[in-house]
Formats: sequence, C-alpha cells, structure tokens
Amino acid sequence: MERTLAIIKPDAAKKRIIGKIVTRIEEEGFAIARMRLVHLTKDEAKGFYIVHKDKGFYDSLCEFMSSGPAVVMVLEAENAVKLWREVMGATDPALAKTGTLRRAYGFSIERNAVHGSDARETAAWEINYFFKG
Repeated sequence: MERTLAIIKPDAAKKRIIGKIVTRIEEEGFAIARMRLVHLTKDEAKGFYIVHKDKGFYDSLCEFMSSGPAVVMVLEAENAVKLWREVMGATDPALAKTGTLRRAYGFSIERNAVHGSDARETAAWEINYFFKG
C-alpha cells in the first residue's frame, strides 16, 4: 500500500462539502488511515508550503490556507499518489476533467478545494508535517 497526504482546503470546509469529499475518497477505494481537523496558523502554512516561498503566489496561498479550518488525511491505496491526483484533477478547476473534485468544487487555482502530494517523497514529508510519529 502506498500513502499520500490529502487536504480538504478551507474553501471546501466553508462550503460545507467535507462529507461529500470524504465520501468520494472512500468510493474511490482509499482507506483513510489518519484524519484530523486543523486550523493552520500563518507560520504553519508557510512551513508546509516552504517549497513555494520564492513564487509570487506564496503569501496569498499561506493567507488562504490559514483562513479557516481544513481537514488533513493520510490516504492509503495502491498507487495512492497517482490515483489521488487523478481524482483531484488539474490544479486549475477550469482545466480539470469533468468528474474530478476540483472541477466539481474548485473556484480558482488557489481555492481549488483539495490538496494532494505530487510524489512519494513529497507524501512522506507532508504526512510527517501533520502526523509526526
């Protein structure tokens, strides 16, 4: 089994669609190994998105991700990273395929409802960021 990190972002929490997203995760065959509700501080968001610190969207992304509650999860499945990225869809909801979460629930590149690790190595780091030990 492979593991990946998934986040239901503050925009989705505000829309009250956490349950719909969790249902979809389970319907896609993922096991939810860990899950918790968080409200990131700005510093926690900055730490999590540190790889983007030199990009123009870094500050607004950190502001957004600390703007309200979010749900962090460890998902398990065969090829979990790849499968979760397919279920999420393209970062830009306007370019995401029909049937993906971002197409259904996203508003913009930043406010796109969900996050997922982009590689096994990233998943390991991201999981440890939220679920130490």
